[in-house]
Amino acid sequence: MAWSWFRGRSLTDVSEATEVRSRSRAAAFVALTKPRIIELLLITTVPTMVVADSGIPSLWLIVATVVGGALAAGGANAFNMYIDRDIDRLMERTKGRPLVTGEVSPRQALVFAFVLEIGAFGWLWGFVNLLSAVLAVSATLFYVFVYSLWLKRTSASNIVIGGAAGAVPVLVGWSAVANRLDWPPLVLFAIIFVWTPPHFWALAIRYKEDYAAADVPMLPVVVSLKKTASRIVLYTLLLWGLTLVFAPVADMGWLYLCSAVLLGAVFSGLAVRVFRRPEPQRAMRLFGWSITYVTLLFAAMAVDEVVRNGV
Repeated sequence: MAWSWFRGRSLTDVSEATEVRSRSRAAAFVALTKPRIIELLLITTVPTMVVADSGIPSLWLIVATVVGGALAAGGANAFNMYIDRDIDRLMERTKGRPLVTGEVSPRQALVFAFVLEIGAFGWLWGFVNLLSAVLAVSATLFYVFVYSLWLKRTSASNIVIGGAAGAVPVLVGWSAVANRLDWPPLVLFAIIFVWTPPHFWALAIRYKEDYAAADVPMLPVVVSLKKTASRIVLYTLLLWGLTLVFAPVADMGWLYLCSAVLLGAVFSGLAVRVFRRPEPQRAMRLFGWSITYVTLLFAAMAVDEVVRNGV
């Protein structure tokens, strides 16, 4: 039977078929790491390094930190997919994930996650410093045990507390340069910590029925959309305040401060629009802006630092 399949196909055809299958399998493992989330985390890491260095750190240090951070975040996300494989089957948004489709087995995913985390710790310790390695892996432990295994399925405060894991990359970025922590990175940690709930709750409004079907107590599932929107407004205003506090704490210039004021005003305006009419379409507009917001805010930090120091 195998020979009958092979006949009539050139070696090139067979090679291409094998390559396609391999690429598909490789893509499935990449999907386990949630690459788009990793991109978002790294968007905050590199500008933080620029602020910590008061200029542009060495290219090698940036690359080493980004690679190590990506490995750690990828491992954390793979652990999360392994843990959530049962509820991912119940949600339309996650039905295409590799563990649901069978492209990757649970055992393979678990081994893959461990390999990434061990690799991340060794890489960061060897090429950056021990503090960065410990912080990165600690974020994974918090994300896996506190958020994924405990809070996500038991508490409406899941994303509020669990979001701390996503704020650790700024600490990793700062410690990679300074090999210590200080008030500026702690304020940056607070900024991402407070940014996470309105960012995620906006998405949860859109996928409220998904979370309800999986019995996951995301805020829009357990309280009204109006109350969810009011929390979004509250956290957005607190976020705006923290971004302004960061200016004197980190001795930032006018470019950053003006950017923080303007970006915060837009974020708050969109949050109020959701409060006035908490519809999925408006919530997704806010969700999209929240990603643009954090990208532009951290870019403004980096540009401000480079311009003021004449790098």
